[in-house]
Amino acid sequence: MTELLERLGYDPGDRVLVLSCAELGVFHAGNVAIYEALRDGTATTATLMVPAPWARGAASQYRGEDVGVGLTLNAEHDLYRWGPITHAPSLLDGDGGFPRTAADLWDHADLDEVYRECRAQLERAIYWGFDVSHLDAHLDAVALKPEFFDVFLELAEEFRLPLRLPDTNAQHLAGFPLRSLAAERGVVSPDRVVLTGAFGPTATRALAGATVSGSEGPETDSNIEARVAELVAGLEPGVTEVCLRPALDTPELRAAAPDWRERTADRRLLVGEADLAKSVGAAGVKLLGYRALRELMRNG
Repeated sequence: MTELLERLGYDPGDRVLVLSCAELGVFHAGNVAIYEALRDGTATTATLMVPAPWARGAASQYRGEDVGVGLTLNAEHDLYRWGPITHAPSLLDGDGGFPRTAADLWDHADLDEVYRECRAQLERAIYWGFDVSHLDAHLDAVALKPEFFDVFLELAEEFRLPLRLPDTNAQHLAGFPLRSLAAERGVVSPDRVVLTGAFGPTATRALAGATVSGSEGPETDSNIEARVAELVAGLEPGVTEVCLRPALDTPELRAAAPDWRERTADRRLLVGEADLAKSVGAAGVKLLGYRALRELMRNG
């Protein structure tokens, strides 16, 4: 039995799943699908990217759902750009937006500007009316380098918010015990995180300096559905987060996102014919949002 499972009051063998929708605010097509997944589908939480083009649109549609903030210092798409909301010259690339890769960010970013930008993103989400449930790091950029992780952890402590932390494999690649450091400071996070569906730029690729190119080719709907169903059936006891990026199939999405097929397949998993809820129910898995982790952290 994991310590987190026990603190949440579950039984020793319980398998608890946080179904997370990433990148709220990036595309209008994503905003519609993510709120659909939270309100009428299987999703239990989502993550807002404040600097992204459709973040204000996401705020206008917010109705109190479980939403956290994904601290964003990268704009990985070649043709679809966004940048800092503060004056932060070291966080800009030659196009006037955020760097495309985590490696480029780490090479040039001023840490004072990183802190000011991340804090401003969190404060703006609160100003917009979000009841922020947790913090995430887009592309794990502020999680996988020790000096950037200090900013991540400091904000989590100050605002008393749980963190979505990379899995143990990414921690090994990062070269420092980020999960232990967070736990020592009383910061709560799920036992493990699984990136699946359309979630292409994993922590491993971010460390390698990868960009989103779409060159890997799409998975079919049946492949994604079968893989997620297998993943759910094989969950270990504890709290596991699975991240997807649902979106509607629109001309905007097709023009901007090379992985649009995977994103629309993610939507069909969460709301639609694929129906991830069937896999969750059949496996006896319990669903959970981040607010439960936030309350656990705040009540100590």
